Amino acid sequence: MSKKALAGALLSGLFLSLMPASAATYFPPQDLTTVGAYYYPEHWDEKEWARDFKQMADLGFEFTHFAEFAWAQLEPKDGVYDFTWLDKAIELAGANNLKIVLCTSTATPPVWLVRAHPEFLITNEDGTKLDHGARQHASFVNPFYRERSLQMITELAKRYGKDKRVIGWQLDNEPAVQFDYGEAAQQGFRAFLKEKYPTIEALNAAWGTAFWSQIYSDFDEITLPKRAMMFMNPHQIMDYRRFAASQTALFLDMQSACIKQYATPAQFVTTNYIPNYGEGHIGTCRNLDFHSYTRYMVFGDKTGIGPQGFRVGDPLRIAFANDFFRPIDGLYGVMELQPGQVNWGEVNAQPLPGAVRLWLWSVFAGDSKFTCTYRYRQPLAGMEQYHYGIVGTDGVTVTPGGKEYVQFIQEIKQLRSQAQPGAKAPASYTARRAAILHNHENDWNMERQKQNKYWDTEKHQLRYYEALKAFGAPVDIIKENKDFETYPFLIVPAYQLIDEALVERWKEYASKGGHLIISCRTGHKDRFGRLFPVKFGGKLFDLIGAELDFYDLQHPDGQGAVRVGNQSYGWFTWGEAFKPYPGTEVWGTFENDFYANKPAVIHRKLGKGTVTYIGVDSRKGDLEKAILQKVYQVAGVPVLDLPQGLLIEYRDGLGIALNYSDQTLDLPIAKGKKHLIGQLPLPTTGVLVWKANE
Repeated sequence: MSKKALAGALLSGLFLSLMPASAATYFPPQDLTTVGAYYYPEHWDEKEWARDFKQMADLGFEFTHFAEFAWAQLEPKDGVYDFTWLDKAIELAGANNLKIVLCTSTATPPVWLVRAHPEFLITNEDGTKLDHGARQHASFVNPFYRERSLQMITELAKRYGKDKRVIGWQLDNEPAVQFDYGEAAQQGFRAFLKEKYPTIEALNAAWGTAFWSQIYSDFDEITLPKRAMMFMNPHQIMDYRRFAASQTALFLDMQSACIKQYATPAQFVTTNYIPNYGEGHIGTCRNLDFHSYTRYMVFGDKTGIGPQGFRVGDPLRIAFANDFFRPIDGLYGVMELQPGQVNWGEVNAQPLPGAVRLWLWSVFAGDSKFTCTYRYRQPLAGMEQYHYGIVGTDGVTVTPGGKEYVQFIQEIKQLRSQAQPGAKAPASYTARRAAILHNHENDWNMERQKQNKYWDTEKHQLRYYEALKAFGAPVDIIKENKDFETYPFLIVPAYQLIDEALVERWKEYASKGGHLIISCRTGHKDRFGRLFPVKFGGKLFDLIGAELDFYDLQHPDGQGAVRVGNQSYGWFTWGEAFKPYPGTEVWGTFENDFYANKPAVIHRKLGKGTVTYIGVDSRKGDLEKAILQKVYQVAGVPVLDLPQGLLIEYRDGLGIALNYSDQTLDLPIAKGKKHLIGQLPLPTTGVLVWKANE
């Protein structure tokens, strides 16, 4: 593709991105959700394709997924394209009433291209290069690689962009932020900085280069920051991370713009992100129709509940991903969901019976429009031989996880005649609605300067999320571009980088009746990561109704505690002591050390709403939960007190309960309702679905 054509493709895609699509454009509301499976025709004898697609359809799957890692088969020689095999696979799938999602194959360039142009391989920090034989070894920032990728994608889009059997496109595979140290990345970073800063003097001021004689006189003197250097300039590292994240997003936007030149509006464009929330690229693409994610639940990470919890998984792992991805575009899907054992984890255990179905229902409960499983057939060769599929190594025997997929598909088809698409959730549920404000740059900044090696930004955020889910609250994880006022409760956890405009938005939100909850490590720095030239934390004093006196970090073996009412809560990673202004209430005080009785948690009324500041990161999250509960009480909004591992959500006129705990649980809220799926009491991995409006 010429540079002129590429520019046209980008402009076309950017224009299209200004016209948001509703979920109904791609997914009929009456279907509730749809389920698909990855299939790799190029891996199997062509004689088996018809059998496989027939069985896939007979099991209830409604779409399949092709061409994810097939660039070598699509373009076996430079400029020579072969679509005959893909044409036949699409024809056979369509004959079985299976829709198709196509992938752009850019995660695996063919070896002939790699050998001819090794310069586009990712260069590690130590100067070594990746090589052919795995995946994701090509640099997104390399102009030549982008050009060759778009040439191939153009041919794909021309051929299938108007094919009614193709419902959508997935870009690349699990695209992550790359930290490439090749020459193209070096030049790209300098160009990024020149565009961001009008002069080298402006860059020096932003980066604070007067410190340690780091001053630059020309942009060409700047190199990519070395992560191995412990004391590298943190502001330079932040800009490098911004650059790296932007290049992943740009590469995806280029692909999407290219496809949209040829595809019909009925075909969606998405990709399958791994939910690494702090990487910074998720949600920044301008040309995706919606964002999708990949989720694996059982791989030996020991985050479940009870002795068998490692076979069920973290109860918040899918829920948080749902609540993070859904607000980006208003709709989302899950492109990869584990069907059984995987092959890449620490301990690749069998999931507990019922766990796969539980995960499917968890995805659905968050209002997902589709779920796709990776993969239909267990591979016989390659790096993923021990990765389960819907069917096993003989190509026909349905695996335990496959049977649970079939059960879920049948249950969804049963519900299609009983659900109420778009129905409002119960008022008691929506009254608890909350948002958690998230900006990945805060994560970068705090993780670079933790001040306490035990500080964990994501864990701190999850403490608030876990409390809200225990309350039975619907939650959105949002960015600053969202309207705060649509949420009765807004939680701002550890939001270190701010500007005055954001603080004014927080004031306006509370003044109009919102309940603002802010946690420690908020408001200390500007967007460049520099401390403000005011009293420490001073940009928030007027908002929170207090001055920040000082902060402390306890030793992990210490006895730091905060008292709220009659209850004591331990802390050690971060604690802030305040001097409240008149009218500001003290809800919690430090119990010990030289600052015993100093305020640690404060609360004030502001206009029609309230502002609460929680100045500590507790050991267990119990303090955060107690304070949130008190804020809800002040607001006059009753909350539930769900046991750990029990989640409740509502969609389409349905109530859905999910049991990740190791206990059989009762559910008073569902008693007297018409149960459509499951029964009480609810066993481990159990799912209950009831009519919410009867």
